[in-house]
Amino acid sequence: MTPQEDFVMKTINSRDIHFVRFWFTDVLGNMKSFAVSPSEVQHAFANGMGFDGSCIAGFASSEESDMLAFPDASTFQVLPWRPTSNAVARMFCSIRHPDGAAFEGDPRRILERMVNAAAEKGYVVNAGSELEFYYFKNGQRPEVLDCGGYFDLTTLDSATDLRRETVLMLENMGIPVEYSHHERGPSQNEIDLRFTDALSMADAVMTYKLVVKEIAIEHGVHASFMPMPFAHHPGNGMHVHQSLFDDEGNNVFYDPADPLGYNLSDVAKHYIAGLLHYAPEFALITNQYVNSYKRLNSCDQAPKMVTWSYKNRAALVRIPGYRPSSEEACRIEFRNPDPASNPYLVFALMIAAGLEGIEKKLALPPATNFKSTDPKTSTLTPLPTNLGEAITAFEHSEFAHKVLGDHVFSYLLRAKKEEWSEYQKMVSQWEIDRYLPTL
Repeated sequence: MTPQEDFVMKTINSRDIHFVRFWFTDVLGNMKSFAVSPSEVQHAFANGMGFDGSCIAGFASSEESDMLAFPDASTFQVLPWRPTSNAVARMFCSIRHPDGAAFEGDPRRILERMVNAAAEKGYVVNAGSELEFYYFKNGQRPEVLDCGGYFDLTTLDSATDLRRETVLMLENMGIPVEYSHHERGPSQNEIDLRFTDALSMADAVMTYKLVVKEIAIEHGVHASFMPMPFAHHPGNGMHVHQSLFDDEGNNVFYDPADPLGYNLSDVAKHYIAGLLHYAPEFALITNQYVNSYKRLNSCDQAPKMVTWSYKNRAALVRIPGYRPSSEEACRIEFRNPDPASNPYLVFALMIAAGLEGIEKKLALPPATNFKSTDPKTSTLTPLPTNLGEAITAFEHSEFAHKVLGDHVFSYLLRAKKEEWSEYQKMVSQWEIDRYLPTL
């Protein structure tokens, strides 16, 4: 056993842990799990635990369904919302075939491969995520708990205790939180995770979403990461901050001699150019549902064009200006992803796009500081405006195909074409109200 695996076994014995949950996601980013008894964990480290992959969306057919989950000991955490007696812990897993080969449809493995690709070039990828969500009275109708707005407090913010418990739970699991506050929409909230390496951040995002929902259930309410639950209130985004560090801990995005005055290095500019170049091709990953495009089309702070800007929150890529002279704080913010996406695939494609920009030395276009409603936007490249356009861009993307591999790429095309076809057949209440009386 490795030292980390030995630590897990000792902790299981000392903390009265009777269930160890093995966590992984399907291709769309839905959390999957099964519980293993403590006596099986040591065996699982060496040999994995078998499960039926045909039951997981995007994994395998019934003819080739046998798969193995290998737990990652470095992700071991006790679940603080479960009882301390007969306690429950979790580990994230990598998925393999019975012969030990990595499963090409494992989203976490796809991200791990891109993190390793960055490491081979001398880069450590850091990421931080801001996730927005709504609290509702139940999961059937979007009935809000309060009518508060951005940064509201006391009586207008009924979710203060819910956020407090969520933050404490996350920190108990080793996930540092930077901010938590009421967002612009009624009953809308945001909790921001402090940056760490990209793989750990993707794990943290999955944990975050589960913890938010668990705390909500304990309080008899429903938490939703649906991108656009209302027609006339802000949608939920997942803004991803990212930077590259070298092996000595230096932020390679930072250059105080930047002639543009943004303190961005040439590496950072090429990385941004890569994101801008490829973002329309992987919008199907950052915004994977029909509903995702209602947010992008409706919200004034959601990006609609392929632009970058200093401070402007309507841009696709924003340069935060809170501490412009701080090397540690120098980063970029990618703003079109939503929290219903699969963070492993989103992060993998972001990193790949940035690395392509660096390798090809793509030129960074001029910054855009006007609003999305400005007439000047007619000269800009738009992001896909609906799932159908995103599917078309994705289907013709050699870049996305290369990063995701045949298995995931083909599955997503099939699944999303089915979703779009089903949606196009639906007759909405808007159509009934508008056309039925007069046509």
